[in-house]
Amino acid sequence: MATTNLTRDTFENTVLENDIVLIDFWAGWCQPCKSFAPIYEKVSDGHPDVLFGKVDTDAEQELAAQFGIQSIPTLAVFRENVLLMNQPGMVPESALSELVDRVKDLDMDAVRAEIAAAQAADSDDKKAANDT
Repeated sequence: MATTNLTRDTFENTVLENDIVLIDFWAGWCQPCKSFAPIYEKVSDGHPDVLFGKVDTDAEQELAAQFGIQSIPTLAVFRENVLLMNQPGMVPESALSELVDRVKDLDMDAVRAEIAAAQAADSDDKKAANDT
């Protein structure tokens, strides 16, 4: 499967309309990005059920800023519209393929429950801080 170039205009719908989306934030002048690109492309070939997107941080500076991209390449992973990972650095082929498999195996109901619990705890902490 070929990778898909994402822009500010296509990003949201891409994440909403696909179960699993991996996003490579990159730039043409970045040597590690150039080294990671064929790895990313090769792993995408082995997972046709996953959308592998690419965001050119030079062309899509607003989108890169939304994600707080400070180092490239950065890999972001979404499943069912939930951001699971946003991490800079190259990923070896075997680790990237393993990551995709782990994302596929996730129990998203459990992930959402963990997120809700963390948000509730954060809200309780803020309320307690405001009460003091």
